Amino acid sequence: MKPLAIFVLTLTGTAAVAVLGGAVVVATGWYDVSAASSHTPPVYRLLEKAMHQAVRVRARGIEPPPLHEPARIHRGALCYRDHCAQCHGGPGVAPSDLAMGLQPLPGPLMDAAHRWRPAELYWITRHGIKMSGMPAWGMRMTEEDLWALTAFLGRLPDLSPADYARTVTRAEGGQCTTLSASCRAGHCRDERAAATPAYVPSGPWPVRGPERDAAARLALQQYACIACHLTPGLIGPDAHVGPPLSGLGRQQRVAGRWPNTPEQLAQWLQTPHALDPRSAMPALGVTPEHARLMASYLLDQP
Repeated sequence: MKPLAIFVLTLTGTAAVAVLGGAVVVATGWYDVSAASSHTPPVYRLLEKAMHQAVRVRARGIEPPPLHEPARIHRGALCYRDHCAQCHGGPGVAPSDLAMGLQPLPGPLMDAAHRWRPAELYWITRHGIKMSGMPAWGMRMTEEDLWALTAFLGRLPDLSPADYARTVTRAEGGQCTTLSASCRAGHCRDERAAATPAYVPSGPWPVRGPERDAAARLALQQYACIACHLTPGLIGPDAHVGPPLSGLGRQQRVAGRWPNTPEQLAQWLQTPHALDPRSAMPALGVTPEHARLMASYLLDQP
């Protein structure tokens, strides 16, 4: 038998054994998925290595702005206090009970600047990490706030517990409000002015194409639409709380009551209770630009 044929057969046999082994693990429920037990050491090391390498590759080419400006660091302290300390704690400050029940456990960030470059910390904050509990903040925090948080993480290793306490005290009275929280409070900010890193259409309505579709799918995922609806183009829970979102363009009415126009669907995505107070659809803090983006995409789906 030729060496190439032997190689192909060996590779095929190895792949078959791996697939069979994976099927056995799944079918028997052998792997413990509870958050009360940690991953096995080989699995943990593999996931950790894959995560580090993936972040480093994707953060290449990102150029940080100046990160030593006091105003930027002060703003970052606000954002860390409001969005990060709950899971990661701080010098002398414990994370919340919720965070301590997660698996894998969110690590402390006191030494993050020694382990990651600024561009990598920015990338992680913007995009999050799958299956770790680390959320993606890119559609909720502005570009300015993402870099402010990165700047503060660069200072965190130098802060003693007393320094950290004073920094947080000086930040009292300020707030690092997300775009979604502003919208829920009825004070939506202009995303173009806020310089959010999320895709924002430049015209009166999003232009059809791959860029729009990818951004719309991201918005539908980040606003948790897939938690209750089967959504075209997205993988999510086998959810049947709300109706499927496919075929909306063929429907005559939004929520069974209102004319199905792009503007009306966008309004429904932002303020469902204003259109139907009895609806179980929650107000998710969808910004006007993201609502227009999602409406445009959904009305085009078969």
